[in-house]
Amino acid sequence: MDYESSLDRAMENVPDIGGDEERLQIPDAQPQKDGAFTRFTNVGEVADVLSRETEHLHRFVQRELGTSGKLEGGRARYNGTFSQTDFDAVVDSYVEEYVLCSECGLPDTRLVREDRTPMLRCDACGAFRPVTKRSSSAQQQQQREAVEEGQTYTVEITGTGRKGDGVAEKGKYTIFVPGAEEGDVVDIYIKNISGNLAFARRD
Repeated sequence: MDYESSLDRAMENVPDIGGDEERLQIPDAQPQKDGAFTRFTNVGEVADVLSRETEHLHRFVQRELGTSGKLEGGRARYNGTFSQTDFDAVVDSYVEEYVLCSECGLPDTRLVREDRTPMLRCDACGAFRPVTKRSSSAQQQQQREAVEEGQTYTVEITGTGRKGDGVAEKGKYTIFVPGAEEGDVVDIYIKNISGNLAFARRD
């Protein structure tokens, strides 16, 4: 077997080193409504996969969602109503800030302190960068996607309610639109809001 053939065969047997999505396999957040609170029941499992302290992830979730909460035994509880999408978005932000190397994009990193400054050091490529606290992206997103009574919006219908109404999502709100079907992009007028539910008509 010549050198080129041997090299090709060896390269075929080398495992691919993917980026964050391929390497991490982060479990989906598991929310559980509990009265005025929402539990993040597997926050400890998510932190373990990321090789980070559960308390650190928990504090980040509180800051991003703009709420208070409590952590007990790998489970967290937060004031307010939050969906799996909300928690997953926060975890993605956490991974971007505190896990992925900004140089090679791999998750093989450690949080360390140098001169009292938190740093992210990559064991894969040796790069390191300071970690700085950011403003709450989740809060900013919710402010941009706020829904108010008496206002009109353009939304995409992504589902169907039990009564056959079209269902759209905007920020933290689930919007019901009679006469709309999944896949439609429609202009709507918000008639009333109840908690995280909004009721609209086609405009």
